[in-house]
Amino acid sequence: MATVRKSDQPDGAPARRPARKAAARKAPAKSRPSRTSSNGQAPPSLRSVAISAAAELAGLIGHDVEGIVAAEKTDDGWRVELDVVESRRIPETTDILATYEVDVDRDGAMTGYRRLKRYVRGRFQE
Repeated sequence: MATVRKSDQPDGAPARRPARKAAARKAPAKSRPSRTSSNGQAPPSLRSVAISAAAELAGLIGHDVEGIVAAEKTDDGWRVELDVVESRRIPETTDILATYEVDVDRDGAMTGYRRLKRYVRGRFQE
């Protein structure tokens, strides 16, 4: 199919676009499920949930968070696992660490936590 250019028109009229492209532009958009939280805002991202859970847990238990170990979406919000330094020692390989599980609701607020395990940093664990 040849495209008609403006210069090809005898009276200088603007070129017309093919009908199929115009129809594609006018097609109704597919409806997507609502992606808002209960407060009407966009749900928090995984990154923001994990970082805020780490900050809240550190403030609550008074120990430094070593790292974010896992994060997953649940039916009620999010579940985040964090490694925490419970006791610093010299050498660092003898530090006592613990893994905590933190539950976060759909709005990003922490709803609960629990310690899953304690371990010494330098020891192999399965």
